[in-house]
Amino acid sequence: MKIYNIENPEKFLELIKQCKGRVELVSKDGDRLNLKSELTKYLALSKLFSDSTFINEMELIASEPDDVMLLLNYMMEGK
Repeated sequence: MKIYNIENPEKFLELIKQCKGRVELVSKDGDRLNLKSELTKYLALSKLFSDSTFINEMELIASEPDDVMLLLNYMMEGK
């Protein structure tokens, strides 16, 4: 799934922590980075967040249907 316009990175990272299964960030090269891993999360997202205060677009893969719904709610309603 594509996530757009992340204006509050801290809130987004808290949302990722709430997910029960794997949540992976897909890099431009097609690599999958596990955002549930603290080290990977900070390495991968530091590059994205360093350029601006919000992220225009990122591709995520969530392994659990409940996590997909949580991410969709965040994207659509900011919750």
